[in-house]
Parts: sequence; C-alpha cells; structure tokens
Amino acid sequence: MSSLAIAGGLGIGLVVGVISGMIGIGGGAFLIPALIFFYGMSQKTAQGTSIATLLLPIGIFAFWTYYKAGHVDLKLALLIAVGFAAGGWFGGLWAQHLSDVLLRRGFAVLLVILAVKLAIGP
Repeated sequence: MSSLAIAGGLGIGLVVGVISGMIGIGGGAFLIPALIFFYGMSQKTAQGTSIATLLLPIGIFAFWTYYKAGHVDLKLALLIAVGFAAGGWFGGLWAQHLSDVLLRRGFAVLLVILAVKLAIGP
C-alpha cells in the first residue's frame, strides 16, 4: 500500500470518527461512499471493509464521553448490540447473493429516506 493510500485511510478514519462522535451516525454512511469513490472498491468490498473497522474498539472513546455525561442507556445498548450481531450475520450472508448495483442503490435509497425523515421530522 502506498504512503498516499495509508495517509488517505488515516484521514478518512479521522474525519468519519469525528463525525460519528459528534452526531452519533454510523460511520458507514460516510465511510462506504468514501471507499467506493476514493479507493475504487466495489459495494461489497466497501461494506466489508467498513464492517471490519467496527471490529476494533473505534467507538470506545466517544462512548466513554457520553457515558460519563450520563447519556447512555447501557441496558438498551447491550440488547441492541446482541440484535445487531445476529442481524449483521444474516445481512452479511444475504448480501453475498445480491449484486453490487442492487446493494448500492438500496444503500442510496435508505440514505435519502433517512435524510428526508430527519429534515422534516420533529
């Protein structure tokens, strides 16, 4: 891997980490498009790479800051994590049988729906 690719990866990680820590959005909303556009990855490779970043404790510092301030429902977070693990396994299996085009379009539609909901919601 070239030094430019290494610096780019660290830069993308830093930017996505800051945004995730500030607004609590999953890094995939920013990381997956960045991996596709800047690294030329397929949708599946970008998704797999994004998920791989979650294996490390990337959110521990943001979590700790919110936890110390009393802004974490730990019981609910643990329940969601269990569901997330099971859902991630099934979703990962299912994604292997879908085309990159279908996955990319589905991802884009989901982002648009979420954006509209956030813009007009309470």
